[in-house]
Amino acid sequence: MSRKRKPLPLLEGVTITDIAAEGKALVRVNDLVVFVSFAVPGDVVDLQITRKKHSYAEAVVARMVQPSPRRLQPFCRHFGVCGGCKWQMLPYPDQLAAKQQQVVDALQRIGKVELPECRPILGSQQTAEYRNKLEFAFCNKRWLTKQEISDEHLELGSDVNNCVGYHTTGTFDKVLPIEECHLMDPINDRLRLCLRNYALQHGLTFYDVRNHTGLMRGMMIRLSNTGELMLLVQFCIETPEQHAQAMGLMQHVAQQFPEITSLLWVNNTKWNDTFGDLEVHTFRGEDHIFLQMEDLRFKVGPKSFYQTNTRQAYELYSVARSLAFDSQITATSDANVASDADAAASKPLVYDLYTGTGTIANFVARQARQVIGIEYVPEAIKDARENSRINGITNTLFYAGDMKDILTEDFICEHGRPDIIITDPPRAGMHADVVDVILKAAPARIVYVSCNPATQARDLALLDSHYRVAAVQPVDMFPQTQHVENVVLLLRR
Repeated sequence: MSRKRKPLPLLEGVTITDIAAEGKALVRVNDLVVFVSFAVPGDVVDLQITRKKHSYAEAVVARMVQPSPRRLQPFCRHFGVCGGCKWQMLPYPDQLAAKQQQVVDALQRIGKVELPECRPILGSQQTAEYRNKLEFAFCNKRWLTKQEISDEHLELGSDVNNCVGYHTTGTFDKVLPIEECHLMDPINDRLRLCLRNYALQHGLTFYDVRNHTGLMRGMMIRLSNTGELMLLVQFCIETPEQHAQAMGLMQHVAQQFPEITSLLWVNNTKWNDTFGDLEVHTFRGEDHIFLQMEDLRFKVGPKSFYQTNTRQAYELYSVARSLAFDSQITATSDANVASDADAAASKPLVYDLYTGTGTIANFVARQARQVIGIEYVPEAIKDARENSRINGITNTLFYAGDMKDILTEDFICEHGRPDIIITDPPRAGMHADVVDVILKAAPARIVYVSCNPATQARDLALLDSHYRVAAVQPVDMFPQTQHVENVVLLLRR
């Protein structure tokens, strides 16, 4: 017979004190640290504990006793349910302060290395409608809010259950219907609702994740700062009738949205939503769009990676370029980073690790003798080479493969020891073997761009024996969320 669980406590009249990691707020009750979702410092609340450990607990707000003077009214009707934006109730200056502190805490607590004073975080010019890419899922099982569940008169027929939106946190087979999303220009709402309404009016089936059936599977929108617009519709076509239905929808979209410059579709009958290995068909227009950064044009296809905040991507890469080539920041071994930029022979050799589609590599190429980019995804390397060609850049070389397998001592002997290494790894950080090769390559400076300060701090500790941290610059790429990018300059001791 199983033991009956003890009811978790309700904490009454608690005042929230701080912002914590993962977008949660924090309060200490006696010796217990409690993490709270969707709360603001200064809120007086009753908290329902949902999970309790020896030294900490997690809780939700059961009742708002007194809102904090700092609390804002969220601007999206889906806030608190969809999970995409966790900080709409928090003023943007407070968001920036929390992100900066998150960076400092991670570097100090995990890295345990000597640090200069952290530079003020670079905030985003746009705090809404800043994304250039969004993806939505079609589903025949909608996520019900607590209010809907309590509504005795709610009737869920198939048309009501069919929806398009975001997968909610903790579920894989249900989707929250999205009526509006403020992460992108309102064109995203018009496109999404057009596809939804057409599918419902014409009896098109919505995808069933568990049974792997249903025509309408997903959609992706990309919007360029050059005014170009891409829409990709993901179908699961298994019969000639479904193919005809899919093409009917594509024709309808083409007629309704002449501003789409790249209208694409893909047939995905796999058990997952990834389409990197599938053929993408062009229904109308081009198979790509261009994004502009300074005088450079970057070709972006449906499978390409590009930073989703276009304006802040420029700020991020400008920071990386400045730290890589700033002659005012020197080290005793920095002689190879010459100040005479006019003499080609004196320009530094740069390695761009985890180069993606070569955005950083091409962005810094004019300041370098040569830039060598390495990336795991072959399609991304193809894009990187194409972007060099489009922009008339001839001093880049790109290689595809696992970083720890490509970046070896033999590779460095063949291509030359780098004067500068720029590295922008995924959230997991760099493999220990990659760090070891970097130490042996002994560049004069390393510019480490990271979307995860925790793993960045771990890698800084591994590099600390040979490198000191000379600059720390956080950059906010994702307003209304807890995520933050950070750029660190390391100079050889």
